[in-house]
Amino acid sequence: MKTGSCLCGDVRFELRGALDGVIACHCTQCRKQTGHHWASTHTADADLHFVADSTLRWYRSSERAQRGFCSRCGSSLFWKTDGSTVTSVCVGSIDGLTGLQVAGHIFVADKGDYYSLGDAAGRGEYLKDGY
Repeated sequence: MKTGSCLCGDVRFELRGALDGVIACHCTQCRKQTGHHWASTHTADADLHFVADSTLRWYRSSERAQRGFCSRCGSSLFWKTDGSTVTSVCVGSIDGLTGLQVAGHIFVADKGDYYSLGDAAGRGEYLKDGY
C-alpha cells in the first residue's frame, strides 16, 4: 500500500493495489495544469481510498475527462476519463519512494521546446487502453 497527499495535506489518500508504470503526458492541457508535463501512475478506482477529501475538487478539462485538485493549496492530484474505472494519480503526490519507472511518453508532439526526452522509455505517440 502507498499513501499520498496534496501539498497542504487536506487531501490524503491510500493506493491499495498494484500501480502501473509512469506515463508522462506532454499535451498542452497537462502542461498548462502542471507548468511542465503530467507524470502519473494508474490505479483501479476500487483501490483508491480517501483518508481526507474535503478540499478535493474536480475540474472538467475536456468533453471526456476531469482533473482532481486541492482547492486549498492547488495541488494537481488526479485525472479521470468519464466512465472509466481507473484513475490517474500524479506520481509526485505519492509519499516516499514509489519504486516506479517511466514506462512511456504520450503527446510528445505537444511537448515544450525547453526540454528533451532523455530517458530510455518509449517516445512515441501512444495511448494505453483505459487512458
